[in-house]
Formats: sequence, structure tokens, C-alpha cells
Amino acid sequence: MAHIHRDQKKLLNRVRRIRGQVEALERMLGGGPEGCSELLSLITAARGAMNALMFEVLEGHVQSHVLSPTAKPGSPESEAAAELVDVIRSYLK
Repeated sequence: MAHIHRDQKKLLNRVRRIRGQVEALERMLGGGPEGCSELLSLITAARGAMNALMFEVLEGHVQSHVLSPTAKPGSPESEAAAELVDVIRSYLK
């Protein structure tokens, strides 16, 4: 969990932005005559922000807990970890 503590400020900022997006979504649903496209746009933005948060935590997890601390850059293990991170990134986009 060292990566979470190391990146705590950045992760908390992401969570706060997500909270703002969800609160805007709640206000829109409880309020005015906005159309479906505005609502869908807000949902998409919130989902994208959540996916970005998920990627940050997963990438840190792979680097800190899956990849051996003794793995050298360019080693097969490091290359496999980089491939996994790339797959996760493309999946979450």
C-alpha cells in the first residue's frame, strides 16, 4: 500500500473531482428540464474519472506488489508488467 500513501494527494484530488461530478449528476436528476444528452454526458465524464482512478491504483499495485522489487528494467518480468499495464489502460478507456 506504499504506492497509495505515496500518491495520496493525487488520488484524493481525483476522488474529489469524481464527487463533484456525481453531485452534479444528482442535481441534474433532481432538478431542471435537462435532456438525456446532458445527463449521458455527465455519466460518461463520471465513468471516465472513475476509470482513471482505477487505472492509477491498479498501475501502482502492479508496480509495487506484482512486479518483483529486484526486477531490472527491460527484464522479461518488467516487460510483462508493462504489457499488463498497457492492457489495463486500453480496457479502461
